[in-house]
Amino acid sequence: MKIKIINPNSSLDMAAADGVAARAVARPGTEILAVSPEMAPASIESYYDEFLCVPGILDEIMKGDRDENCDAYIIACYGDPGLHAAREVTAKPVIGIAEASLYTASMLAARFSIVTIIPRFKVCVEEMVAAYGFSNKVASVRTTPLYVLDVERDPAACLEGLRAESKLAIEEDDAEAILLGCAGFAEFANRLEQELSVPVLDGVVCATKMAEALVELGKTTSKRKTYRFPEKKPFTGMFRQFGSVHEGNGQSLSK
Repeated sequence: MKIKIINPNSSLDMAAADGVAARAVARPGTEILAVSPEMAPASIESYYDEFLCVPGILDEIMKGDRDENCDAYIIACYGDPGLHAAREVTAKPVIGIAEASLYTASMLAARFSIVTIIPRFKVCVEEMVAAYGFSNKVASVRTTPLYVLDVERDPAACLEGLRAESKLAIEEDDAEAILLGCAGFAEFANRLEQELSVPVLDGVVCATKMAEALVELGKTTSKRKTYRFPEKKPFTGMFRQFGSVHEGNGQSLSK
């Protein structure tokens, strides 16, 4: 099978790191394609960034169906930007890393905390958690002074920031597991888990295993109503290409 991981920002290094994390847990025979879209913000740290990265995500999924024979897609940003729209433009499974980590954590711990990036992103994460129905299980959303690209600039400081907030989540918020709230934090998960003695989950890894399971089960995204292909209509300007994705455009509803 082929799983395409879409890092919605323009950092090729971060996309490559996502690929490394996924390949470390993927089964033999699973091909991982990790990319950044041609149109993307440098990093995603606000509602503004999230909205502007979505066309690039959809473009990569369209290419994956049209040209790359992909079997499933992963959106590698902890806000899961564009997840519902992505499920409309393909019948293949599409998984957000935050969604994957929340479902996985709920099977491992009664209560868990998310440790993420800068404070302004906290409400974005809290609203997402509520939308997924996990507010009763998330003990806290803890932020750090870290920007997304700090992972590349100073990984040692990034690890220390995550360690400090994770310890506080366990000691003060009674968290029994930690979810790392940024795809760029993947490289720190195993070390933190050893130090903290609780499960520490990276969303890219969780999403990779879920994607493999859905493909092996032969399941596709329901096109009954909500996630059916978009209605045919013209789009103008830079969005003209998105008018080609609609029911009856030749895309298969099966694997």
